[in-house]
Amino acid sequence: MSLADFSIVGFFAGTVILVALSIEVGYRLGRRAHRRSQEEKESPVSAIEGSVLALLAFILAFTFGIASDRFDSRKELVRAEANAVRTAWHRSDFLAEPERTETKALLRQYVFDRASAFQSADAERVEHVIEEAERIQEHLWSLALVHAHRDMNSDVAALYIESLNEMAAVHASRVAIGVQARIPIGIWFTLAVLTFLGMSLVGYQAGLAESKRTLAMPVLALAFASVVALISSLDQPVSGFTLTTVSQQPMIDLLADIDKHRIVMSGER
Repeated sequence: MSLADFSIVGFFAGTVILVALSIEVGYRLGRRAHRRSQEEKESPVSAIEGSVLALLAFILAFTFGIASDRFDSRKELVRAEANAVRTAWHRSDFLAEPERTETKALLRQYVFDRASAFQSADAERVEHVIEEAERIQEHLWSLALVHAHRDMNSDVAALYIESLNEMAAVHASRVAIGVQARIPIGIWFTLAVLTFLGMSLVGYQAGLAESKRTLAMPVLALAFASVVALISSLDQPVSGFTLTTVSQQPMIDLLADIDKHRIVMSGER
């Protein structure tokens, strides 16, 4: 099992526990150090705490940047794929029957599956749709070859095949960037270590100053866990959270245009 298999709620709960435990461990060590020696000063501890927390803030911002950039890339790829499929749809008008009708039906199914699957929170359905998309691409390619073999010098066939290649390329990018790519486990490990050290020093300083446990400590744990859960949500292709789900509106709009075109063509017949 990898970190990609953990739920966002699991990331949130795990971070809350890690932060709360780190603060409590540091707090008890600080109280014990204060009882053993009255000479230990808070100033050196504050300097070390500030340095570790600065490193923690840096790695947290760095991790958020990776997840945010990938989220933006997934949105851009949805638009790119909608444009590629739209081009293939229009160029399929030049195909002869029966390849034209079958091609248009396959393209509509392709758009419908992807628009619906990536809006759901079902990772298994997304995997199934990816496999089905690759099957449809192979079928579209075989139909294009049948048409191309009728006239090997056809510019129209070349343009249509080019649009299929663009579809396949965008699909591969969506799978690589949107589904397979993840924040490396080494970054998560470093973030966890710095979190433990930084929060332990926060608790240590509080214990050294003989401060009482306050509501501020659980608030800190909840706030930090919320940011980590947000990063985890942005890093997952199927998060289940509306605010971090990549909109499939370009594909939905394309599906509506395809259906409208089919209705018009049926009326003309």
